[in-house]
This record gives sequence, structure tokens and C-alpha cells, in this order.
Amino acid sequence: MTRRALVRTAAGCTAAVAVALTACSSGSGSPGHQPSAPTTRISPDPRSFSATVDNPWFPLPPGRTLVYSGIKDGEKSTEYLTVTRETEKITGIPCRVVEDRLYTGHSLQEATRDYYAQDATGNVWYFGEDTAELDAHGNMLSTEGTWHAGRDGARPGIFLPAHPVPGAAGQQEYYPGQAEDRFQVLDLTSRVSVPYKTFTGALRTKEWTPLEPGVVDNKYYVKGIGTVKEVTVKGGPFEENVLTAVRG
Repeated sequence: MTRRALVRTAAGCTAAVAVALTACSSGSGSPGHQPSAPTTRISPDPRSFSATVDNPWFPLPPGRTLVYSGIKDGEKSTEYLTVTRETEKITGIPCRVVEDRLYTGHSLQEATRDYYAQDATGNVWYFGEDTAELDAHGNMLSTEGTWHAGRDGARPGIFLPAHPVPGAAGQQEYYPGQAEDRFQVLDLTSRVSVPYKTFTGALRTKEWTPLEPGVVDNKYYVKGIGTVKEVTVKGGPFEENVLTAVRG
């Protein structure tokens, strides 16, 4: 494997952005092989980041809601991903707030606020989340998984590069012991069918975390929409989430 910088700092930007992404010459990305994905270190100049996220593979237009159906913990689930008009500053960076609501049956099981920003070259960064797990009566059970970049050693990561290429890999988040998701780009030519529509030319990634050894997911992204499918391909338990509607 060769290593190269996939993300470059925009001209005139005073930020020191050091990103190491792995590019595998074969681009095979077999589920059994999990390339190293070094953590991202960033000392950002807020002027080089924006809460406007328009990366074509993961656009976040305020007011849009993506609706998914799937299987979570052995139960049927429905998920609503809503891009709010809110922004929140994390380490001085303006981030778009995305609300994620996961229902099993008619009960809200998880409620999350995710924080994304985009740099001047088009890379989408993930700066943290506020997570709440609820019981069937809406009572708080846990906030495990909550993290913000800049707190307790947590660092932001590249959620999706501006120009993904097969074999490229990186770390999406870094909060030791809590949030360590990683990805590798497998191809940009996948065909994927979901209840909403059938797509060709989808971006397919492999995603995993060392916190759940042996579990591998595939995620499919479509230009102009974002994530359309996520499915467990190795390890367990089996989980799946597929796009059923786009609102707004």
C-alpha cells in the first residue's frame, strides 16, 4: 500500500490540516482486511470551514429529511434524519446540526444531534454528537457515545472526502473508547436498490470500528442525496437501513 495526502489545505488558509488517508493500489477492500486509518489532527482556522455542507456525495441542505426503514437489534426500525437550520460552534468551527431520530415500533429509541462542517476544498468533517438512548416511555437511559471535538482528547475526522477514490481510507471520528469509526472507499460504480429508488454509480464504502472487532458494514452514497443504504456484511448482529423517502 502507498500513503498519500487526499485532503489539501485551501490556498491562503492558515490552518494546519494534517490528514493521513490510506490509498490501496488494488482498491479491493475485502471485508477481512481493515487498513490502518490514522487519526486526524487539526488546528483549524475557522475561516476555512463552513456549516454549509454541499459535498455532492453527502449534501446537507437545511430543511431536508431523509426517511429510512431497517432492522436494529433484531427489531424493525424507522429513522428520520433531519438537516436543521441550526449551527453550533465546536472548537470555533461552525457546524451544521443534523437531528437523527430512531424509532422501533412506535417508540423513540435514540435521539442524536450530529455536527458536520465542510472545509474550503469540499471535505466533510465530523465534529461530534450528542446522543440519548431512551426507554419505551421516553425516559433517558444513557448518553454513552456523546463526544465533541476538543473535549477530553476527542478529535474531528473526515466523514467523507471531497473527491473519494477507491482504496482511500480514513478515520471519521476519534474519542478513545467511545467513538472510533473508520472507512475505506471500495468503488464509485455500485448499483443499489432501495424502496425509494434504484441507483447506479453509487459510492460504496466499508466501515468499521476497533470497538466492535470483526463487524463490518457497507454504506452506499448517491450524489445529490447522501446515504441510501447501510448494511452489515460481516459479524453481527445483522443490521440494515434503507432509504424510503426524501422530504424537502
